[in-house]
Amino acid sequence: MKAPEMMPVRPLRERRAVFLLPSLFTMANMFCGYACIVHAMRGDYESAAPFVGLAVVLDVLDGRIARMTGSTSAFGVEFDSLADVISFGVAPAVLAFSWGLTTFGRLGWAAGFIYVAAAAIRLARFNIQGMSATDKRYFAGLPSPAAASVPASTVFAYPYGLTGWYATLALPMVLVPAFLMVSTIRYLSFKTNELKKPQSYRRLILIALVIFAITTHPQITLVVLAYSYLVSPLVGAVAGRIRRRQAGRPARPATPPAESAQLSPDEPGPPPDAYRDL
Repeated sequence: MKAPEMMPVRPLRERRAVFLLPSLFTMANMFCGYACIVHAMRGDYESAAPFVGLAVVLDVLDGRIARMTGSTSAFGVEFDSLADVISFGVAPAVLAFSWGLTTFGRLGWAAGFIYVAAAAIRLARFNIQGMSATDKRYFAGLPSPAAASVPASTVFAYPYGLTGWYATLALPMVLVPAFLMVSTIRYLSFKTNELKKPQSYRRLILIALVIFAITTHPQITLVVLAYSYLVSPLVGAVAGRIRRRQAGRPARPATPPAESAQLSPDEPGPPPDAYRDL
């Protein structure tokens, strides 16, 4: 009688490692949010702001890796959402409060809490509606990583803090992304661009130019990218209205209609009873 075959240990360990890999990126994402909070409380804004940008990169990578390796799970979805609340909710709020909202006292506290609440609501709504969305090309509302990049890039570009009446600029920097997160405005999603599909040369050149700009002028480039994505639905709506208005105009005929064409004096007209049977 043959002994029952034992399940190989090595493939099981490899499978566990594959499922653990996205969670490691999520843990690193959460650490970046915590590090941003610590540096912001110390007043080291130049070191705090880049941690939010690094968290955005890690958040993109953990989802990509989970989909490519087929290791998506309910635990990974919930763990990723909890990490995002810290990295893209609490960390940007604390950073913005220490940087420019302290001047307003309780109003600054309230503005920071509104941002945290909006980020949590946005992530909870995405967990419920994200999988059942019919159009995968768009997000309903501003994604929380893109919203966090607005205050983070602003602070990174000007890490000296705001005082006096200049501190009023910190209020729209926090409140506008907060309200856009809980809105139903459609934002373009880049998750449909799978890495396995062939990419056009223009897109590859554009990505190379963005990487070059970030490397040479990181402050200006990150601010432009963050605010450009913030206002992209408004620009798209205006461009679409202009295209619809142009499409609604009747086109001029290239040649005059045959009914209105004048016969030359030398050209004989139709016989008198040519249309009698019509």
